[in-house]
Amino acid sequence: MRTQGAQARFWAVVALSASCVAGCVSSAGDVGADDEDAAVLSSVSLALTAQDAVSSDASATTTAVAASSDRLYGVTVDNIAKLPSILAALGRIGAKHRPIARIVFDEGVSPGEYAQAVPAIHAQSAVMGEILDSEYVGTVSVAAYVARAQAYLAAFPTTVDVWEIGNEINGEWLVAPGGTNADVVAKMTGAYSVIKSAGRRTALTLYYNKNCWSSPKNEMFTWVNANVPAQMRTGLDYVLVSYYEDDCNGLQPNWNAVFTQLRQIFPTAKLGIGECGTSKAASKASYINKYYGMSVNVPGYIGGYFWWYFYEDMVPDTKSLFATLLAAMP
Repeated sequence: MRTQGAQARFWAVVALSASCVAGCVSSAGDVGADDEDAAVLSSVSLALTAQDAVSSDASATTTAVAASSDRLYGVTVDNIAKLPSILAALGRIGAKHRPIARIVFDEGVSPGEYAQAVPAIHAQSAVMGEILDSEYVGTVSVAAYVARAQAYLAAFPTTVDVWEIGNEINGEWLVAPGGTNADVVAKMTGAYSVIKSAGRRTALTLYYNKNCWSSPKNEMFTWVNANVPAQMRTGLDYVLVSYYEDDCNGLQPNWNAVFTQLRQIFPTAKLGIGECGTSKAASKASYINKYYGMSVNVPGYIGGYFWWYFYEDMVPDTKSLFATLLAAMP
């Protein structure tokens, strides 16, 4: 459990000004990570009290996301190379349900690389923007992560409907060699403040790992209770769960129990599955049917699912698994 002093330090990482973003990014090669993070801490103001006033405007400025009582049917777009085929597939889903596409913004890539893809996808689908995949969170400093959030927000202020401010946030691999869990928390809270201060919707994706963690402190509920501050517990718009049963000994969770517990921690957030999939070809169809057909009787559960292998398995839409996906959506 964090001390009060540590909690104050985490919440000191808040919204960067536009000038700080440019400065932090351009000076990254001239200062060490510790110096860079210190510069961020000294250059930003505490925005969390002010952001409550602007967050009420989020619904007016964010469109195409389902109401809390509606089901979301999401897919993950981790590659934009075949954009026309992606758009065609999303369009076909849209004839049945308005989809939400989770775009993975690749590591080391500037927002300009997505200048065509994001608005084009937004025309066919709601969009969730993943600031950085969990695999690469440990490769950047706190300052660089927060600056990245600010840069992508500036590039796509209206064509990203929901911002995933932390991906698989309790995953043990997010801590950089020589780094600490405090860095992970500072990245999460810093990005949250950047997005929330702009009045935009935020999502946090957790990693479900019951009995398949290396350290008990990274168990999903343990980590959340120790590291997610009160402001985020009541301020997050979406709390999602990433689960790959192949990584967790085939465990079949009691999802009603899981989301009931999450509802107690996050009383106002919409809840859902934020990432799923399998690399086993023989299991893909059954997994698609299982997850997209899930029934969870918990208030605020909105589905999601966001099949990770959408680009690989379902683009173009002539692939057999696309038909499986479409049929699995009630």
